[in-house]
Amino acid sequence: MPLPPVLCRRPLPTGLLILSAALGLTGTLCGVPSGPGDGPIDLARSLEACNVVWRELGRTASDSMPLGNGDISLNVWTEQNGDAVFYIGKTDAWTEDPEGSAGLAKLGRIRVSIKGHPLQKSPAFVQELKLLEGEIELRAGDGQDRTLIRLWVDADHPVVRVEVETPRPESIRVSLEPWRTVPAGRLSADTILNNPGGRIVWYHHNGAGADPHVMGWTFGGAVGGAGLRVVDPKTLESSAPSTFHLISIYPLTTRVAPVEAWAAEIGHRIDEIGKLDLEATRREHQKWWDAFWHRSWIFLEGPAGAGETTEGYILQRFVTACAGRGAFPIKFNGSTFVVDRKAEEMPTPDHATKAVTADFRWWGGRYWFQNTRAMYWPRLMAGDFDEMLPLFRMYREMLPTNAALVQQYYHHEGAYCAEVSPFWGGLKDLSKHGQGYYVDHYYTDLLELSMMGLDYYEYTGDEQFARDTLVPIANAIVTFFDRHFPRDSEGRLLLDPDNALETYWKVRNPAPDLAGLHAVLPRLAALPQGIATAPDRAEWQRVQAEVPDLPLGASHGRRVLLPYQGDQTAVARNLENPELYAVYPFRLYGLGKPDLGLARDTFALRTTRSTGCWFQDPIQAAMLGLTGLAQKDVVLNFTRKDPHLKFPAFWEGGWDYMPDEDNGGNAENALQQMLLQANGRELILLPAWPRGWNADFKLNAPFRTTLEGRVRSGKLVRLLVTPSERQRDVRIMPCSD
Repeated sequence: MPLPPVLCRRPLPTGLLILSAALGLTGTLCGVPSGPGDGPIDLARSLEACNVVWRELGRTASDSMPLGNGDISLNVWTEQNGDAVFYIGKTDAWTEDPEGSAGLAKLGRIRVSIKGHPLQKSPAFVQELKLLEGEIELRAGDGQDRTLIRLWVDADHPVVRVEVETPRPESIRVSLEPWRTVPAGRLSADTILNNPGGRIVWYHHNGAGADPHVMGWTFGGAVGGAGLRVVDPKTLESSAPSTFHLISIYPLTTRVAPVEAWAAEIGHRIDEIGKLDLEATRREHQKWWDAFWHRSWIFLEGPAGAGETTEGYILQRFVTACAGRGAFPIKFNGSTFVVDRKAEEMPTPDHATKAVTADFRWWGGRYWFQNTRAMYWPRLMAGDFDEMLPLFRMYREMLPTNAALVQQYYHHEGAYCAEVSPFWGGLKDLSKHGQGYYVDHYYTDLLELSMMGLDYYEYTGDEQFARDTLVPIANAIVTFFDRHFPRDSEGRLLLDPDNALETYWKVRNPAPDLAGLHAVLPRLAALPQGIATAPDRAEWQRVQAEVPDLPLGASHGRRVLLPYQGDQTAVARNLENPELYAVYPFRLYGLGKPDLGLARDTFALRTTRSTGCWFQDPIQAAMLGLTGLAQKDVVLNFTRKDPHLKFPAFWEGGWDYMPDEDNGGNAENALQQMLLQANGRELILLPAWPRGWNADFKLNAPFRTTLEGRVRSGKLVRLLVTPSERQRDVRIMPCSD
């Protein structure tokens, strides 16, 4: 069935504000601006233009929209009879088998029915995701004849609200629809309590057969509302018709506690939330979303996919916010928005083709750092710093376990985190694994996380984070490299055996790890007193002096970076370009840095050329100022919608699973890099910006800086830098065709 268009269709505000040298800017403008000035963007109007609006009833969960408060999330859809249905997800709903394909599960599925089915009977049905308000509306009819179902997940409290408004008194029915009804493999069935205080209450408890790290965990929820009575343990209905019904759902996960403690806690939460004024919490909820959207924005206008790119960027940022403030980082393979799928909707031939439930995801419940990082790098320029903390927290909490294992296996200090790891950490004893493997001898992750942590500190100035999180993570990995590897005849570190990502196994001095050490160590050594100790800084400087140069070679008559040192005879096992880690994520090469030609030649001669999913080409192209390729790849990413999922930012799975969060995160990152790059204190504007795209943007930069600007016809016509003294650090690049 063809779907209605959902692109950002309304025109953005236009106008010019003359930019002069009096602003203290340096560099070359995109052109000579002219015409009268205008003020800031109308953010509410621009966001409203990106609301997703559907005008037909759905059929299955594949027709769902996302919603969430950062921890609790919903997939909301309608069915042909006019019912509203939604899955409830939560970032810590780990089952008995947390590493398996059903490791991070849904809490349950809820159905809301209005007697008489007015949504089905109306010829003017609308389902709208309202971005600025953080809610979904299902409505039919107009004025006094309007029927409305409004759903929102309170940004400040652990409760889902469903409001039903009808023009005449109507009865409603609320149903829990469980699917974990019998034990399946390691997973137990859900338990539905019998008439617990006039509510539906259910839970999933990880009993004695669970992985020890999640044994005793319980997740589930309660459903209730004034004027609702129990029909059976899975069903509530109105005790009397009314023009307004409020349904409240209270999701909860507890750890290592008896079920009775979970039930007591959910009762306590219901009591506490019940004391809150609904309208006051709604105002605070909308205030949170308003503040969120004011952190940053990018709106585009023009040909060559500008509309799709705007829509993809805005919606991906929304999807990330819906699941980014929970107990654990976002899962790259679907976040908390996976749905049940028919066999014919499972497109990749190298996996078993079968129908799956909404608990299923390829690649299971473990975290791949190289995939997980894709959603987190863009949070810096977006200003979504709160969403980064679960990532840092998880890896910080792995360190004691992993440090003890390093000591046990290798008898030295330091720690690293495995590329593929459950949330509690753990390492193989690689001294007993001689053949090599994709993620064995793979030590890059904490170097990149240290790089990201250094950026987080520069962007936020959060000294407590730097002391308690950044320095321990960085110290652990630097100490590991220092103690684990020998020195060569010149006293330099000899990283052997060491993987060059997943592609080249057990090689010598792989480029990603050398690039990471070269990028991270001088920045660590420059941390101020009070963040790092003098002995720490001295140790980092000593190790820095012992890091070998990046491996160089020649290809097609050009000097290039190599993926590892020595003869390039290792078998390529994956589709990565390890040598380009010196561009992204470690930024040793790029605009404003020495030897840009070397980096561009290396990129031009790269072995793997691809975009979408976890591929990094669009980011590296933008960082190297390759405008045409960056634009083409960003548009490709932002148009890779899954053909079976209706929501326009539920991306096709590629090598991951649907909706693929890598695809959207990498596209966010690349688009940001096209507009703004930081090189130390220097802020480079429009480093890879196409002349044909108009833009309104606000982005964050290091040292608690924001840049709000406007580009029209290849010209930067408005710029506001905060704080104003940072204007002297701005350099404006010419736009490209």
